Amino acid sequence: MSTIPPDPARAPLAERMRPRDLSEVTGQEHLLAVGRPLQAMLDGGHLHSCILWGPPGTGKTTLARLLADQAGARFAALSAVMAGVKDIRAAMDEARRATQPTILFLDEVHRFNKSQQDAFLPYVEDGTVVFVGATTENPAFELNNALLSRARVYVLKALDAEALESLLTRALTTPSRGLGDSQVEAANGALAQIARYADGDARRALGVLEVAVQVALAQARPVDDTVLEVVLTEGTRRFDKGGDAYYDTVSALHKSVRGSDPDAALYWFARLLDGGCDPRYLIRRLIRIASEDIGNADPRALAMTLDAAAAYDRLGSPEGELALAQALVFMACAAKSNAVYEAFGAAQKDVQRYGSAPVPDHLRNAPTRLAKAQGHGEGYRYDHDAPEGVAFEQTHFPEDMDLRSYYHPVPRGLEIRIGERLAQLRSRRGRKA
Repeated sequence: MSTIPPDPARAPLAERMRPRDLSEVTGQEHLLAVGRPLQAMLDGGHLHSCILWGPPGTGKTTLARLLADQAGARFAALSAVMAGVKDIRAAMDEARRATQPTILFLDEVHRFNKSQQDAFLPYVEDGTVVFVGATTENPAFELNNALLSRARVYVLKALDAEALESLLTRALTTPSRGLGDSQVEAANGALAQIARYADGDARRALGVLEVAVQVALAQARPVDDTVLEVVLTEGTRRFDKGGDAYYDTVSALHKSVRGSDPDAALYWFARLLDGGCDPRYLIRRLIRIASEDIGNADPRALAMTLDAAAAYDRLGSPEGELALAQALVFMACAAKSNAVYEAFGAAQKDVQRYGSAPVPDHLRNAPTRLAKAQGHGEGYRYDHDAPEGVAFEQTHFPEDMDLRSYYHPVPRGLEIRIGERLAQLRSRRGRKA
């Protein structure tokens, strides 16, 4: 049974506006300008396997196709969502029979497990194909080392608003391929609004423009605020709850608090909530920050985050989010110390180093006659009975360990006073400060 080929004129606008040569690619000059990595590869005539890593709608598939076209190579495409090892072998058989070099493009390569990724290795090594993978996730986490060692990673950038607006203008005014035949115009600022909504994704921007033009034609008006009010819904930001961009945003929040920048902390906090992050996850992060980065420099931070967590549990969203924002701002403004964090890490290392060192007899519990007969608790001095409330001559470490000083308060906040007191105690014990 014969099939009717698809009509190019009925393809989505994003497909019709897909760049036809590298000069039409927008926003990736860091890879394609003269002397930059991909352009240098093409100029040198030596194709190599690579991973194209970037957010959705940045042109990964398009770039792979254009590389094949410019290099005079055959282009074969697979999707990790649909393909299996059988499809890989079939593609390799075709590549062996081909008279041209083959670029094998695997979209969403991160969705293949490690063994599926290994299936490419023999064919990459013997030159059957030049492998080009596309991923929105960090290759260092999602791809196995064997494949990564045979492919260079190129990072594609999300398109900025200016680049997207230029692309939308071209799409609206280009006849045949674009929407120029519709004779619809855009009101001042309308394309910029679509560009901001698209959040770096060219495919989304073109999709919105196409719908907006259809609505404008039906209402016999330009693409303006009235049309966009119909077309635009709440955007989905450029991260999901399992992706790299999500954890990058969480990292930015944490580091803004650590850097005593309440304004930036509020911005990233709002970004995370806007993207659908569970506030309870953020509560856990805030509690962690209170201990890791503020610690005893201002112990109120931990209490405040716990109070904010209780307020959120009682109020829910969105009312409870204000309590979280209050705690966030307090922590960003508070004195900072990671002294407890560092001290705890040092103590953990000693536990690994010394293993199960016996508890000294004078520190052991002695609840029974047998325990007392074995010397448990013998020689222990009750500190409250000592003249200054501290039995300075008494040691508290295992006998085969030198005395340790893990905790080093910083000269900020309450730890200034703690440090002064601790220096006195250690001096009286003959221990280094």
